Amino acid sequence: MTKHTLPTKNYINREVSWIQFNERVLSHAIDPNTPLLEQAKFSAIFSNNLDEFFMVRVASLKSQVEAGITDKSEDGLTPEQQLHRIRTQVLPLLEKQQSHYKYELKRKLERENIYILDYQQLNARERFWIENYFQTAIFPILTPLAVDPAHPFPFISNLSLNVAALIIDPETGREQFARVKIPQRTIPRFLNIPNDLSSRTNKPLYTTIPLEQIVAANLKTLFPGMEVKDYSLFRVTRDADLELRDIEADDLMIAIEQGLRKRRIGGEVVRLEVSKNMPDKILQLLIEGMKVEEDDLFHVDGLIASDELISLMDLKVPNLKYKQHFGETHTQLKNSQQKTTENNTVKQEEFQSIFSIIRKEDILLHHPFDLFSTSVEEFINQAADDPLVMGIKMTLYRISKDSSIIAALIRAAENGKQVMALVELKARFDEDNNIQWAKYLEQAGVHVVYGVIGLKTHTKIALIIRKEKTRLRSYFHIGTGNYNSKTSKQYTDLGLLSAQPELAEDLVELFNYLTGFSKQQSFRQLLVAPVTLRKGIEKLIRREIKNCEKGKSGHIKAKMNSLVDPNIVALLYEASNAGVRIELIVRGMCCLYPGRKDVSENITVVSVIGKFLEHSRIFWFGNNGKPEVYIGSADWMRRNLDRRVEAVTPINAPHLQKRLENLLDLYLRDNCQSWTMKSDGSFVKRQTQKTDKICAQTQLNKTWNKGC
Repeated sequence: MTKHTLPTKNYINREVSWIQFNERVLSHAIDPNTPLLEQAKFSAIFSNNLDEFFMVRVASLKSQVEAGITDKSEDGLTPEQQLHRIRTQVLPLLEKQQSHYKYELKRKLERENIYILDYQQLNARERFWIENYFQTAIFPILTPLAVDPAHPFPFISNLSLNVAALIIDPETGREQFARVKIPQRTIPRFLNIPNDLSSRTNKPLYTTIPLEQIVAANLKTLFPGMEVKDYSLFRVTRDADLELRDIEADDLMIAIEQGLRKRRIGGEVVRLEVSKNMPDKILQLLIEGMKVEEDDLFHVDGLIASDELISLMDLKVPNLKYKQHFGETHTQLKNSQQKTTENNTVKQEEFQSIFSIIRKEDILLHHPFDLFSTSVEEFINQAADDPLVMGIKMTLYRISKDSSIIAALIRAAENGKQVMALVELKARFDEDNNIQWAKYLEQAGVHVVYGVIGLKTHTKIALIIRKEKTRLRSYFHIGTGNYNSKTSKQYTDLGLLSAQPELAEDLVELFNYLTGFSKQQSFRQLLVAPVTLRKGIEKLIRREIKNCEKGKSGHIKAKMNSLVDPNIVALLYEASNAGVRIELIVRGMCCLYPGRKDVSENITVVSVIGKFLEHSRIFWFGNNGKPEVYIGSADWMRRNLDRRVEAVTPINAPHLQKRLENLLDLYLRDNCQSWTMKSDGSFVKRQTQKTDKICAQTQLNKTWNKGC
């Protein structure tokens, strides 16, 4: 790998860039054009993103500070300076979120007769009902923990919501500290109150109250004979990253299971969230008891743990949500679905196996507009039942809890087929789920492997080997997203169904690399990390540079989640200065400055934040009028290029190349849900006239299945 020199002034700090991305998520939550319950959902996503950011990125920086590491980031900041900048940028976002919750979201929901009440807003009948519910359904499972010489300060588990209280013994006047954990994992965070108890002018559709307010209002019940002097709410975030030395681990699954137990308890405290008006005495007890530093303290003027606002999406009020999306069966696959009569027999007159369709022509899938269930899942299901299929191999990174693909793999094994599943146990925050699936698959006779030592397997590939006459033919799927039925309805992702021989041979060798001791160093068409992907992308960029230097055209269009890799950033700057036109669609982190004189004048960057999470990766290179287009699971980040197993595939069919180019152009023209990155690294929301509205996701919902 050639190291490029990149001045610190031309590189945006990745943590700062991530916060900017999450700010765009929050902006979508507070946008008045976003339906009300969707506002609650995106506010919850903002909070959940921030939780993971603190558990992983902030925790890593704090560990570096504690270890005395002063190495500077690409933009010239020490770990300590980065932590300071993170805090400075996060605080106003938290204030904006809570202000929206209190003064916009709650009030507008009330106009729709949905009430999120505080305890003091309850009428007498509602309060009586709540007190009864507390006694019968909440009180028995609460465990108040006192702190005194006989009871040390309790361990506060990661992301738990708690009440801290000062309790006074009226006989002795002695003051004690107590903690009560809110049981939000066993009882809904927002408790529904029967609507017929309401005395409000407008008849409520739903009336809810946060669980912690019920517990706090009934503290006296937990401490009979004592006086509750004061109380407040708090929540702790701990270091939750799993440091796994799988080279040294005799059994990776055991190592990860032990790590997960540690995560559930939590590592060092990296953030303490407290109610804004927490009494000083309680605050000091918390700080001393958990050894919290001042910079790790965050006062929340509103709802702590706002990630649980996502539960409001369960309310059955369709007019306060985005219009439900159903997707369609891909046009080429409509005759590949198993059609049954009333007596459950298969109609064969129109049915074509999915393999006969793929054999004729490559199929480009775009979820959620193309149904995952009638394409990818159907591909695996038919493979499981087809007597001509000899073997199935696939990678599983994030798997849904009700996975029909898992069921198909087990059925295939039971049908006597050779089935191999690579289950990535190190998929962050999905490790536990993946461990359970791995055990389940092994028990059913599926050959389960965990990938290459020292690398995370992130690629999304499936290979079907089928006996046809006197030969074996391979069919495959290469995607940008996980084999997950749930996220396939929420994320935009691309996939290729094909039987191209050279790509199939590459996949056979890639699976050998993943399961055996192969040291494959080259592939025919696939770009594979960590072997050929970085070199391949750099070569494609350099070809555009050379074309410009020869007086030809140079043009790059790319869509990805993140652009962080310093070498790629430097090379894109070089390409811009050579005259290459570069149009980027980057949803999340982007460490490149666009539009800077003598640096990146020919580079533009947009970010699209909408109903669906933009997750597809597309890399289009003009090649002087003979475009080459690739899709895959890799972003332009060091981890994807150097520390993960990734597979990026060319799209060879000209008509599919054109579809992807049109798709990129549509995202670049979006003026409803897109943000333009300015030369100073900030983002500004694109403005549009109502008559000139272009919303990429909405338009794709209408036109993708029509071939547009």
